[in-house]
Amino acid sequence: MVKKIDNSLILNYISKIRNINLDSFLFRKYISEIAKILAISAFEKEEMMCKKTPTWIGEQEFLFLDEEKYVFIPILRAALPMLDGVLEVMPNAKAGFLALKRDEETFESKLFYDRVPNLEGKIAVLLDPMVATGGSLDYAINIIKKKNPAKIISFNVIGSPEGLEFVSSRHKDVDIYIAQIDKELNNKKYILPGIGDAGDRAYNTL
Repeated sequence: MVKKIDNSLILNYISKIRNINLDSFLFRKYISEIAKILAISAFEKEEMMCKKTPTWIGEQEFLFLDEEKYVFIPILRAALPMLDGVLEVMPNAKAGFLALKRDEETFESKLFYDRVPNLEGKIAVLLDPMVATGGSLDYAINIIKKKNPAKIISFNVIGSPEGLEFVSSRHKDVDIYIAQIDKELNNKKYILPGIGDAGDRAYNTL
């Protein structure tokens, strides 16, 4: 269920975003590049369809991904750079948005914005850079399951062993593609060594 992407390029980007002095533009850029690599890994053997296309020697048939059956759903706001990356790879895919807020005392997530298109028969791809306790991702998956997609996939940048175990045990039908699994959580439920608050770092609100 949890598929860690062992790739030197993705590890290089992970090491770069750990730098607390990295400016927000490059932080967003590297997160976007990580998301692209996750997409390439996740979709390398997807079912394709034949379509006719005009070429310099006339109309020919070639294999294409049915990009419109994919819906990328970032968990706001930290996952917005991930959305930029995956839409570069699959520009005809759709996007939806979920906004969750973690209660810093109970560590539970609450939904305050849901703008997701019709998912019937679609492949829903959740984007969430950090999987700490797994509570937000679990909550988001439960929301998406109620919308009856054909399949749910999760793209994540860094996760804790505890959070990934929690989500995968509750959602055995969801494939989780992740760039890095870190050591542990601290007493405030932040990933160690992690990268700090991804949303704050991406948008200069530290």
